[in-house]
Amino acid sequence: MPTLTTKFHSHTFENPFMNASGVHCMSIQDIDGLAHSAAGSFVTKSATKAARAGNPEPRYLNLDFGSINSMGLPNNGLDYYLDDAIRRQQAAPDKAFVLSVASYEGFHEYVENMRTIQNSDYNGLVELNLSCPNVPGKPQMAYDFEDTHRLLSEITAFYTKPFGVKLPPYFDLLHFDQMAKILNQFPIKFINSINSIGNGLYIDAKTDTVVIKPKAGFGGIGGEYVKPTALANVRAFYTRLRDDIQIIGTGGILNGQDAYEHLLCGATMLQIGTQLEKEGLAVFDRIQKELLEIMTEKGYQSIDEFRGKLKAID
Repeated sequence: MPTLTTKFHSHTFENPFMNASGVHCMSIQDIDGLAHSAAGSFVTKSATKAARAGNPEPRYLNLDFGSINSMGLPNNGLDYYLDDAIRRQQAAPDKAFVLSVASYEGFHEYVENMRTIQNSDYNGLVELNLSCPNVPGKPQMAYDFEDTHRLLSEITAFYTKPFGVKLPPYFDLLHFDQMAKILNQFPIKFINSINSIGNGLYIDAKTDTVVIKPKAGFGGIGGEYVKPTALANVRAFYTRLRDDIQIIGTGGILNGQDAYEHLLCGATMLQIGTQLEKEGLAVFDRIQKELLEIMTEKGYQSIDEFRGKLKAID
């Protein structure tokens, strides 16, 4: 029987599956559910310094082939998730997970949040979410290459614990080159690619209206719609980043074949968002079984036998 055992950074997981931050991780109770599910690990809600209620409802809708959202970073504040992370780490030091950190106010809040974690007892993995709402009138942090370099320079001057960055999707080969060149300069352990495709629009055909309230209906697109873009981003960064920078593949994972393709493109861990929201925690058990069936059919005993081995046409 093949194994889904996965090594990520210095940790070994029974399988590569996680939730995507923002789904089933708002409260400690939600996180408890993930910790006791079939997922190999989990990530917390992307936390800002202060708690946020987020954007007005309706702000999320499941669609036939994905989802649209403009959540506005609702979360219970960094201290809430950090205190819980420290408690979990002390209770079970061998069960690694990822603490996600965001900023609504911009550059200085990112730095302040990372300094808070540096000065805490938490020593686990941190995801620095560079793909979230930023200062009004400015792009997401990871779309500003100069600011991203400046931010990582300032953070790595004092931060000594393992961390990675969550990225938005890129659509130009030059942008892959530029971002990879920046990331390769810093001691990051992983990237998470991709966040939702920003500023999509979905129309209710019966009412001729948009389907979410914030931003006049503009929102991030997730699910099946984004899989080709997600695979392209995983592959582009896998072929450009240092070998020691691992990739969390996120976007459009509905079944075992989708998971297999993310791994084939070079991902090490896999996050599920839209389908988790639609199906609930049972999704992890189902997709694991489907991935194992594919591996058995192809004669693979472990993920490492095919990870990153996508073939090009001669």
